[in-house]
Amino acid sequence: MAPVRIGVLGCAEIAKRRVLPALTAHPDFTVVAVASRTPAKALDFARRFAAEPVVGYEALVRRPDVDAVYIPLPPALRETWVRRALDRGLHVLTEKPLARDRRSAARLVGLARARDRALLENVMFVHHPQHAVVRELLRAGAIGEVRSFAATFTVPPRAPTDFRYRPELGGGCLADMGVYPVRAAQYFLGGPLTVVGAVLRRGAAVEVAGDALLATRDGIGAHLTFGMAHAYRSCYEILGSAGRISVDHVFTTPADHAPRIVIHRADGVEERVLAADDQVARTVDAFRRLIAEPAAGTPLLAASLAEVRLLEQLRRVARWS
Repeated sequence: MAPVRIGVLGCAEIAKRRVLPALTAHPDFTVVAVASRTPAKALDFARRFAAEPVVGYEALVRRPDVDAVYIPLPPALRETWVRRALDRGLHVLTEKPLARDRRSAARLVGLARARDRALLENVMFVHHPQHAVVRELLRAGAIGEVRSFAATFTVPPRAPTDFRYRPELGGGCLADMGVYPVRAAQYFLGGPLTVVGAVLRRGAAVEVAGDALLATRDGIGAHLTFGMAHAYRSCYEILGSAGRISVDHVFTTPADHAPRIVIHRADGVEERVLAADDQVARTVDAFRRLIAEPAAGTPLLAASLAEVRLLEQLRRVARWS
């Protein structure tokens, strides 16, 4: 089978550091072109990854030698180009969140289905096997019945020029760091979830910190913390009727990190150390499988739609400070 020819719309840092290295290393993908509105950026990225530089996103999606695209554009630009790529019959791997509101997200999902094309939101951590191990422990009753969930993803302040500080580009921590704990709550608690309350703290132009309380229909709460004005933290803890499970380095897990799952019970503490794994490579693998069978992406797209709904609800009910 010939490799999938993929183009990249935008020269984001995540593309350079994580996704493009994984795509170029994958035997079933060939990165053929990188597009930017700035010629120098396109040329720099293209040289790094042995691809052709393209000026302008429309020029890339119209290329006859592109089967799929990766879109790491800021949120305000993302929906337009996901839709344009799907209209052109291309498979799409896009950064998170899928869209800025649930109606827009639903339109994109509907278009992907109508075109029979793969559409995958790049939430990489859900593909790391450590979380499946934790979920299996919960199913096996390792800590009894689940009573509550807590997750944190915080990072230090970004460079002043970072798009996350620009409201016109869809900046703010909710649509970036906030996605991770929201999606983790979905992963472990299922659905539907409801936002019970939230606090967002303003920076100069966008929110830079937030906390939220979500709940299931059965009254299980999820306390989520996120932001870009903090010390780095990436963790979750699940409290049960007979113990708790805690895991660190959970959202941007390095490929050489051996995950530690710590199970606390009244009779002692058990630590399970797992083999290191590469969640970026696993995400690229998942995208390749969906290209072969787009309908198999239905559960992930349903999770993406629910995630966008929760982010929209969180922003609507939040108290600002």
